[in-house]
Order: sequence, then C-alpha cells, then structure tokens
Amino acid sequence: MKKILVITYYWPPGGGAGVQRILKFVKYLPSNGFKPYVVTVDADKASYPVTDNSLNAEVPAEAEVFRTDTFEPFGIYSKVVGKKSIPTGFSNESDPGLIQKMSRFIRGNFFIPDARKGWINFAFNEACGIIEKENIDTIITTSPPHSVQLAGLKLKKKYGINWIADLRDPWTDIYYYKEFKHLPFAERLDKKYERLVLENADKVITVSSDLKRIFTEKSESINENKIIIIPNGFDEDDFRNVISEDSRQKEFIISYTGTMAESYNPQIFFNVCKKLTSENPDVNIRLRFIGSPAEPLMHKIREMSLSGNLEVIPTVTHERSVGYLNESTALLLVIPEVINDKGILTGKLFEYLASRKTIVCIGPEDGEAAKIINECGAGKTFGRNNGNGLYEYMKGLLKSWKEKGNLNVDSESYKKYSRKSQTAVLSSVIRELI
Repeated sequence: MKKILVITYYWPPGGGAGVQRILKFVKYLPSNGFKPYVVTVDADKASYPVTDNSLNAEVPAEAEVFRTDTFEPFGIYSKVVGKKSIPTGFSNESDPGLIQKMSRFIRGNFFIPDARKGWINFAFNEACGIIEKENIDTIITTSPPHSVQLAGLKLKKKYGINWIADLRDPWTDIYYYKEFKHLPFAERLDKKYERLVLENADKVITVSSDLKRIFTEKSESINENKIIIIPNGFDEDDFRNVISEDSRQKEFIISYTGTMAESYNPQIFFNVCKKLTSENPDVNIRLRFIGSPAEPLMHKIREMSLSGNLEVIPTVTHERSVGYLNESTALLLVIPEVINDKGILTGKLFEYLASRKTIVCIGPEDGEAAKIINECGAGKTFGRNNGNGLYEYMKGLLKSWKEKGNLNVDSESYKKYSRKSQTAVLSSVIRELI
C-alpha cells in the first residue's frame, strides 16, 4: 500500500461532528490502496467538545496512530468557567459573562489562529520523524482547528512534500469570528496564515461550492482548479438497521441532533409547532433535541407552553444518535442565520438523508442544503419569512403521518453521498499528486 500521513486534532475518543469526516476517510483509505499514518493529540491532554469511546472501533487495523503532547490553554479556561469541555469557537455560550468575554478576547489576540496552536510544534516534530522513517511523500491536514494547517505549511516548506489541506469550515469567515474581538494586528496575522495555507497547499479540499468561492477569493494566486469539493456524508455501516417502511409510529417525533446556538434562530419552527399542537390535541407531537441546544432557545419553548412536547437528551454516542434518527418521524435541520449561510452544508444533513426520514429545513431556500434536500426528494426548506409555507407543509406531513403511520422517504438518491464514494474521490486527488 502507498503510505500517507494524516494530521488531525480531532480523533477518537474525541466525538461529535468534528471527528467524523477524517475518521471515515481513514477508515476507507486502505480499501483504496493507502496505508494511513495518523498524527493526533494525546487524548488525556486534548480539549474535546465531547468524547465518544465507541468511535475507537472505527479505526482500521491498517492505520498506525501516533499521539503527542500538547499545550492546551482551554484547560485553564475550563477550570475558570467550571466546564469540562469547550465547544469550538464558544459557539454555544449564550449571553457570555465577563470571564467569557475576556477569554474570547484573549483567544482572538494571543492564540492565533486558535487556542489549539500549542499543538503545532508537537504535531510537526512527530510528523517529521514519521516522514523520514517511513519515506512518506504525501500528507493530509484537516481542520478546524485551523492551527493544524500551520503544521502542514511547515512540513511543506521543510520537505517539499505533497500537501492536501482539508478545510471543512470557513477560517476567517466563520460566523462567530467577530466574537473574538481581534485587534487589527491579530486579524491581519490570521488572514495571512489563511492565505499562506491556501496558496501553498497542492490541493485544497472543502465541503461546498460557496466555501470554494470564499477560499478562491482570498488571493489572486489561488487557482480555483486546485480547490476540490468533497461534501460531508454518511457511512453505510452506520445505517444498517433503518426503520422498515411499513412501520407505524405512535408519536409524531421531530428530532434535531447537535449544537443549536441562538444564532440559528428557529423561532418560525416553534411558532408552527405551537399552532399544530393546539389544532391536534389528539396527537402527541414531540420535539426531541439531542445534543446541546442553547438555553435561551429552550426558554422560548417553555414560554410558549411547549414544555410538555419538549424532550432534551444530552450528548450521546454517535451510534445512539443514529438510533434516535431512525426512531424519529421527521428531522429538523436549521441553518444558522449568519453571513454566507447559503453555503453552510452541515455534516448532519447527510446522516439525516441516510436515515430516510423527511427533513424539515429552516434556512435559505436557495442554499446548498436546500438544493441537496430537493435533489434527494427528502423534504423541503423554508426561509424565516415563510411561516405560512412551513405551516401548510407540516400540516400536510401530520395528515400523511396519520394515514400511513410514518413519513419515510422512498428515494435512494442520497447514496451518492456515502463515505466510501467520497474516499474514492479523495484517493483520486491523492493519485494526481503522486
């Protein structure tokens, strides 16, 4: 097998959305002829938003994993604010207090590009040893945290190695970027790092056409042909036990998985649910949130007298999260109401598709998520000013559910977004370089 080095901060037992993409790439690289060597952080010293030990079973036997030391300023922060884990970017800290505001300022001006920058040299040194011992000529760096890309930049300069930079999120265009209150020098430095990575990587992989546009516009010297779109996806192995199409459900369960910050603004959905529950007292309509919904959003639900319909389940393993999708009647997808929201293509969308449940999406009706949902015949997207349209659609779903007992989707168009297929695309990108 051809050897390839992968550098990633997020790796099992780290959990959540951040680990899925690179873990699945590594899982299927051996079947495409590549032996992965993975450099990651020592799990005991890492700052993971969540942990999921069940993901360790996903690491292929062919992969060799090397864990390094690190310096984690998040460890100090977590002790100060009394939290064991910190969401990347503090994206779910609502109404921050003085300590949180100070920590954001420090993070934005003293830890550039991010607070995991203390891992760069450890990752670089470990990677150098592996490259020289194993005679490796190709590396993949994946982010966020975008500091990982600086390790790739250093390796490129030292060895002239083939370098693929995988950026699954925006860098200086991420929707919460301004929360860090960068001083001018800090913002200039951050944008410089971003530009250097995009200019020096041999190939850049990202998840949507809008992200490709954003990255291409960072420098006149960036050829758009070197930026490849490989969306997020789903692993067929995770969806072996989907609910059969003739199954009937006693409750109308609408589920949402993952983080939901205040910026997501799902109020239109809450309003429609309130109206439907009032009109259908004979139906048990349950709103199930699995993960980390912001407390102000939950407070709004309680204010609307929907507490009896609300179920909040703390973060669970990925396997159990998939189980909850399969137990649901319909699935809620909310695109944050932020700049560049049309290009947001969250990883959960593809797992929603694989569960074959009807998707109710709140977000840009001409966005990339809406396009894929339409393409797969999996549901419908509604802008935040289209409350009447959402109401009529969900009323129709409820009527259909009463008649059939489920809202399962017949189309199999989603299958093109499998992790196996996407790793085959990545493998072709690698082969172009070697």
